Amino acid sequence: MLYLLALTSATLYGAADFLGGVASKRLSTTLVVAISQAVGLVVLLGAITLLPPAEPTGTDLAYGAAAGLAGTVGVGLLYRALAIGVMGVVAPITAVCAVAIPVLFSVVRGDRPAPLVIAGIGIALVAIVLVSQQPSGAAADLRRSRRLPPGVPHALASGVAIGVFFVALSQARPEAGLWPLVGARAAAVPICVAAGLLGGASLRGVARRTAVIASAAGVTDMSANVLYLLASQLGSLPVAVTLSSLYPASTVVLARIVLGERLHRMQMVGMACALVAVLCIVLGGAR
Repeated sequence: MLYLLALTSATLYGAADFLGGVASKRLSTTLVVAISQAVGLVVLLGAITLLPPAEPTGTDLAYGAAAGLAGTVGVGLLYRALAIGVMGVVAPITAVCAVAIPVLFSVVRGDRPAPLVIAGIGIALVAIVLVSQQPSGAAADLRRSRRLPPGVPHALASGVAIGVFFVALSQARPEAGLWPLVGARAAAVPICVAAGLLGGASLRGVARRTAVIASAAGVTDMSANVLYLLASQLGSLPVAVTLSSLYPASTVVLARIVLGERLHRMQMVGMACALVAVLCIVLGGAR
């Protein structure tokens, strides 16, 4: 059951990223995040009613709220990156950074990184370089402008923010159940709505299809969060994290099937390196 839940959460995480990226191509990222976060909160509250009672403390909810602030920034940046960049390039970069941050946090706390972790970080750096490669003509234009490929800066920042989300959420006690996620969304939704209003975003005139896609992203993302937490509580946390971290594969497959995105040979090698790096970092950090 652990493996099924974790693998399903990875599939749903990747699908949520894809849906959020597609919606952000048609609507402002701020509004997409606001819709997805609000819908996700409704789904979460419904899920909690089906689970045994938990015992969250104020500290657990505070960690959840901190995670929610970081996660909102991370998701917003990720959706923007997916909207303006190549999904098959953006998703692995974000995944590598998101896994590396918790590892660095552990190192700062005094944990000694395993050789596998060091190898994973090195592979991650190689992966970022490879997946950032562009066709010869586009690469020449980028060298002249001295800019990274579209979406890559957003993906890097997104990965850092999502990594902070994982660190903050991990500080909550297991006895809190899913309530830290409630704290996360409760903190995130008002900020998303306020940001949308300040940015002049409005639901008026939003195409129904786009609203449905953004809502589906929220439902899928929260479902993935719930499945991941359940998987981590059922058995080995390292196994759950490792399997759930394979979500870029889902995003890439959907982008290839639905959008017809094509990756160059070096980018495909970079994607493979990114997945290997995620596995190395998580498995090595699980000592």
